[in-house]
Amino acid sequence: MRSLSIGATGMLAQQLNVETISNNIANMTTTGYKRQRAEFQDLLYQNQRRVGSTSSDAGTVVPSGIQVGLGVKAAAIYRINEQGNINPTGNTLDLAINGQGYFQIQLPNGETAYTRAGSLQLNAEGTLVTADGYQVLPGIVVPQNTVDITVNPNGEVLAKIDGQTVPQNVGQIQLAAFPNNAGLEAIGDNLLLETPASGQAITGNPGAPGFGRVMQGAVETSNVNIVAEITQLITAQRAYEMNSRVISTTDQMMQSVSQLR
Repeated sequence: MRSLSIGATGMLAQQLNVETISNNIANMTTTGYKRQRAEFQDLLYQNQRRVGSTSSDAGTVVPSGIQVGLGVKAAAIYRINEQGNINPTGNTLDLAINGQGYFQIQLPNGETAYTRAGSLQLNAEGTLVTADGYQVLPGIVVPQNTVDITVNPNGEVLAKIDGQTVPQNVGQIQLAAFPNNAGLEAIGDNLLLETPASGQAITGNPGAPGFGRVMQGAVETSNVNIVAEITQLITAQRAYEMNSRVISTTDQMMQSVSQLR
């Protein structure tokens, strides 16, 4: 009976749905995290009576036919790129992007990764880096005798050097934007990679057309809505139970047939 395999595909689909929701809930406090949503498609259909086929020599046409669906499959897991809340931290090197764009990060292998997590620090050489020590591009080095750092909304990094009254411009933060943000590949550690689906990165200064502005002393929280996620989790659980019920019912029907004499 087809319903056994159909119910199994439904259970597998809802299992993936629950895993996606659980990942959202687990990352509800992850800086810059963007929630994800599973998308599904129906599988192929078996035609027992094809739609539009002729039903007589007079040329009459079957209006609907008989098509039996074979279940469901996962099509994609989308990343929802809506803005998260801006959470003030008071930390000088915490930066949040209010609007479009990603910080550019140089990985140890030379590749460029992208992130919305702006919890930055200085390494031993005074270079602006992420929590994992990866350099923020373009490289910005703060002088050792700096007593205060200011990052304005346009991404200019100004260092107040001991003994000087006028802050010194030590670098310009640039953001990257993509035609399709959902096409970026997540590799963990709050990092994303460019793919053919995302399109090539377009760089520009914060505040320029198409780019957000930088807010110092704050970070962007995840855009996970915990109430919505719990509601979707309950829905997914009930859908899983109903698909398992289909398998149980089919098993009972097959048992009844096997007992016929």
